[in-house]
Amino acid sequence: MENKNDMFNKVPKNNKPKMFKFNLYWMYGLIFMMLIALYLTNDSSASKELGWTEFQKLAQDNVFDKMAVYNKKNLVEATVKSGKKALVFKSDSTTLGTNPKVYVKIPSADKFSDFYDKAVTENHIDTQVRYEEGDDAIWNFLVSFGPIILIIVVWIFLMRRMSGGAGGGPGGVFSVGKAKAQLFDKDNDRKVTFKDVAGLSEAKQEVEEIVAFLKNPEKYTELGGKIPKGALLVGPPGTGKTLLAKAVAGEADVPFFSLSGSDFVEMFVGVGASRVRDLFRQAKEKSPCIVFIDEIDAVGRARGKNANMNSNDERENTLNQLLTEMDGFGSNSGVIILAATNRADILDKALLRAGRFDRQISVELPDLNERKEIFGVHLRPIKIDESVDAEFMARQTPGFSGADIANVCNEAALIAARGGKKFVQKDDFMNAVDRIVGGLEKRTMITTADERKSIAYHEAGHATLSWFLEHANPLVKVTIVPRGKALGAAWYMPEERQITTREQMLDEMCATLGGRAADEFFLGKITTGASNDLERVTKQAYAMVVYFGMSEKLPNLNYYDSSGQDWGFTKPYSEETSRMIDQEVQRIITEQYERAKKILSDHAEGHNKLAQVLLEREVIYTEDVEHIFGKRAWISRSQEILDLQEKANNDKLVAAEETKTDETTPQSSDYKVRAVPAGTNETDNLA
Repeated sequence: MENKNDMFNKVPKNNKPKMFKFNLYWMYGLIFMMLIALYLTNDSSASKELGWTEFQKLAQDNVFDKMAVYNKKNLVEATVKSGKKALVFKSDSTTLGTNPKVYVKIPSADKFSDFYDKAVTENHIDTQVRYEEGDDAIWNFLVSFGPIILIIVVWIFLMRRMSGGAGGGPGGVFSVGKAKAQLFDKDNDRKVTFKDVAGLSEAKQEVEEIVAFLKNPEKYTELGGKIPKGALLVGPPGTGKTLLAKAVAGEADVPFFSLSGSDFVEMFVGVGASRVRDLFRQAKEKSPCIVFIDEIDAVGRARGKNANMNSNDERENTLNQLLTEMDGFGSNSGVIILAATNRADILDKALLRAGRFDRQISVELPDLNERKEIFGVHLRPIKIDESVDAEFMARQTPGFSGADIANVCNEAALIAARGGKKFVQKDDFMNAVDRIVGGLEKRTMITTADERKSIAYHEAGHATLSWFLEHANPLVKVTIVPRGKALGAAWYMPEERQITTREQMLDEMCATLGGRAADEFFLGKITTGASNDLERVTKQAYAMVVYFGMSEKLPNLNYYDSSGQDWGFTKPYSEETSRMIDQEVQRIITEQYERAKKILSDHAEGHNKLAQVLLEREVIYTEDVEHIFGKRAWISRSQEILDLQEKANNDKLVAAEETKTDETTPQSSDYKVRAVPAGTNETDNLA
């Protein structure tokens, strides 16, 4: 599934000018600068007004350092020398400040000039004089009252923003109650459409119908039907739930609001409910529209199950408001809610009922054909050669999600670039699959000869049992090169099936125990290398007894609560039943372990050859195992059945071609079965 054109991470292209984004820290910086300016401009030194006669006497005594003569105002401003402060102000000089000044009203600038010239000649004063036209009244006013006015204006501006007035916006102090939904409308540059969503045919059909509802509602309402209010996308991570929502945004000609469930969560009380109200208010204004809430389990968890048991839970208040908005007394006609989650089992039942989420769309892991389509999408931008086949890659990646396949393609391109190749080849994709499944290869890890032998016999045990057990997964590759946290690894081709029988589970358990059985049978000692195998087998055995009712002593019993309503304070069975469960699990594992040792005993020679090949080459493939043990008997029989079905269908098609005329086309209800490589157990039934 294509995700390179991620429209949710791009800024929509439109002709609207970019709005200026306000940041509160700018106000803090501006206030700080104004305080500094006030401090610098505010002179706290003493000042005194003198008469003309007194001023003349002091000036002749040379007590002034410098004087400024303002012609327009007939005013003289004189600065007193540091040693003459007490003489002029008749007080302690330490309390007068750094620059004490005196002011005197003079008859005129000419009179003062004559007095100054005479004082210089007769009294030899050294006071500096400068003549100026005089200060502007407006400038004096701004200097005196400007900072105060500016602080008042800034304060009013902040108050308007905090109160949600005309100056409010997403960056305001108290705008946390506003919804953080991202709006996409028809003017946006959207590139993700349903063509970019590979696979998921049933899920796409459901969401396509929702888009059709909004584009042409009369087609459905004229028959008495109602447009569904909501659809919930449920599935494992990476299967394409969010991508489907992006495709809806790209296809619909209506406004599309997108946000995450965590966007409703905030540290302030009541914010979540406020954001829900604001979201639906915006949606109603732009009706008809679609609202998409990703990871809705962040706010939709079932109520009353919190460990803290608070009387006022913010998340529950948010959920209550969401329930009210989706289906309350108010009307939300034309607003469709899309939501996605991979934890539908923990959602509140009131949220899932009809009238809120009318549809639950399951988005499961892709099957073989869907993986082929997904590979086709992700291989478009990659330079590949003729060795890369999308169908082959789809067969090598069972259980992979769409996100996993995208990761495989990207990893293969990186591996090819690291090797200096001009094209990405088949080997690069196989190495990428190994890298993702098994982890990073660690060829520099130091292992002793005994450790290598133990690992080789262990992995050969898995390979031998998987080859001789009918329902075990077919072997693809075995290696004793350390990867990730594993000292050795084996790759299998899991059979894609919808139900599993008891025999299939037992064969899988037996093959998993093959490594520990080989350690004990051939080497006479057991190691810690089988810890992961034992964990998987133990969980599978408990599942057989407790969940699937496959035990002889406890048949047809299931102790699992799939509804999620069990509080979990007590076990749903008695202590005696618990002991019986433990005994049954131990019996099943012991039987499969003895069975594994019996098979290894019967094929000891082939196992030892396989282990020696592993020690020499470090990696073996299906062909090597087939060369030692021969073909798998039931695979040959299955292939024979497929060949017979293919031949029969071909004969019927030939007969149909012979009887076909120009006027009529014969109708056939037969199925054409296409043979597939051995080990996949897959048939394509094409009508």
